[in-house]
Amino acid sequence: MGAAVIEAEPTRGEGSEAPSPEDTVRRAQRGDATAFERLYQEHHTRIYALCLRMMRDADLAEELTQDVFVRLYERLSSFRGASSFATWLHRLAVNVVLNHLRSGRRRAGHEQKMYDAARYKTAVKDAMPETRMTLETAIAELPPGAREVLVLHDIEGYRYREIAEVTGTAVGTVKSQLHRARKLLREVLER
Repeated sequence: MGAAVIEAEPTRGEGSEAPSPEDTVRRAQRGDATAFERLYQEHHTRIYALCLRMMRDADLAEELTQDVFVRLYERLSSFRGASSFATWLHRLAVNVVLNHLRSGRRRAGHEQKMYDAARYKTAVKDAMPETRMTLETAIAELPPGAREVLVLHDIEGYRYREIAEVTGTAVGTVKSQLHRARKLLREVLER
């Protein structure tokens, strides 16, 4: 008889593959801090870009991004997998931003602070490909309501009804704001 061969279980880094996104979410739901950190690393840039696009303020975008991940930590157990995790997190982020806008809470100085175009351009450049710079800058110049509806509909893909629900306005108002936003955007881009 030959000697029994005992195979050792692979240790981290030895032959082990990276966990699937679903596995990472499940591990994070069970309280695995490393898995939650991985979710943060994988999604932070996209969530920050969304917040920056909607708020056009780099500091506030970073603050709201942190709020999104705090909310994620609190609500991760409610993710059931009916949609992809990225879609669910995106929706959570949009809700955090819209709640911030609706509540009227502004850190002291944000409301009165003048729009700093150079700083915004730098933040956008860090967060998104340079080829989108002109469009992102033009969107940032839109009035807040127009920008919000344009981003939610044309960039994030929300339907009129969904936008009306999350913004607390009528569908007709959403359509009107979107029409106005597109017109203003064309004017800004043609300058």
